[in-house]
Amino acid sequence: MSTPFSAHRRTTVCGRTLLRPSVAMALAGVTAVLSLTGCAYEEAICSGGEYPVMTVGATGSACVADEQEPPKGYVRYPKGKVPRKVDDQWDVYWRDHTLDRHGSIIEVPEGD
Repeated sequence: MSTPFSAHRRTTVCGRTLLRPSVAMALAGVTAVLSLTGCAYEEAICSGGEYPVMTVGATGSACVADEQEPPKGYVRYPKGKVPRKVDDQWDVYWRDHTLDRHGSIIEVPEGD
C-alpha cells in the first residue's frame, strides 16, 4: 500500500533527510530578518519628545523635554554636533570633550 505525501513523509537525497521546502524557506526568512534587524538596531540618545543636553565643564549629559530649557549647569550641544544615537560620531566625540563656561569646546582630562 502506497502512502500519500503527507507532513510525516521525509524527503531524502543520497540517504540524507532534508527539510521540507516550506520549513527551509521559513528558516531562511527568520535568519534574514534577525541578521538585518540585529545589525540595524541603534539606540537613541533620548526618547521622542526630548533633546540631549550636556553638562558645562564635564562629560555628563541628560535628556530634556522639547518644550523645556536645559536645567542649571547644562547647555544644548553646539548646532551640528548633537549626538542622536549611542556610539554615533558625536556621542563618541563628547565622551572626552565638553563646553567651558564661555561656550568654547575643550578637551576633558582623563578621569574627569
